[in-house]
Amino acid sequence: MEVPSYSTAEARARRAARHPGVEILARFGYAAKGVVYVVVGGLAVQAMLGAGGETTGEEGALRAIGAQPFGRLLLWALAIGLVGYALWRFVEALLDVEAKGTGAAGLASRGGYLTSGVIHGFLALYAFKLATGDGGGGEGGTDSATAEALTQPFGAWLVGLAGLAVIGYACREAYRSYTRQYRREVAFGRLDLRVQRWIDRTGRLGLASRAVVFALIGFFLLVAALRSDPSQARGLEGALDTLARQAYGPWLLGIVAAGLVAYGVWSMVKARYRVFPM
Repeated sequence: MEVPSYSTAEARARRAARHPGVEILARFGYAAKGVVYVVVGGLAVQAMLGAGGETTGEEGALRAIGAQPFGRLLLWALAIGLVGYALWRFVEALLDVEAKGTGAAGLASRGGYLTSGVIHGFLALYAFKLATGDGGGGEGGTDSATAEALTQPFGAWLVGLAGLAVIGYACREAYRSYTRQYRREVAFGRLDLRVQRWIDRTGRLGLASRAVVFALIGFFLLVAALRSDPSQARGLEGALDTLARQAYGPWLLGIVAAGLVAYGVWSMVKARYRVFPM
């Protein structure tokens, strides 16, 4: 029986996704993402200790890296890595290499991969601009993107749905942390038992901290939608600032910031030991 052409095309795409170069790019991407989160968390820890750091997001972390000796060289490496991570997310979303399927839950997961790919693609572009001395082309920010969305038809609904999606993602990260589902992604059997325990705690703390931060970001998007006020929207930097302003703020900021460092380390662990379902 003749195989439909679309099946042949899909098979060819899947074979391309299994190319060793794709895995190398993905691993490089996990490492680059890890470096960015370690810097974000490290700067926040310094701010909490009064040691000259600051609460900032991913773009701020890239600017801080660029200000270091050999900063432009580091930015080039991170930009290439972030492109690799974005491409891997697109492969996960479009070719379904994780076998999520086409059910509601599967499409939601694949949509999350696609969104992550777009976000990290723009972050890679920002790193490229900094590396070439372009200055990053200015800071758009979450509030600017929200303001643009609110001008569209049904903009408040779109922003509100985005807020719910981000909160849903935060809940997913919290669930993964609680159930330790993240262990499936790494070849733990290749590691010493003590190293396994250390990595396990790192992954759990990192995902839990990400859940807190993304829950705050989603909440701010909902407030922006309800009030039709883009200034209410906050990104990662705004979420950390909000934590710092609460009762026991320095302690809250310190715990979450340490968790973001842990998440960065976890990403680096995945760069080395990630199991790729190809």
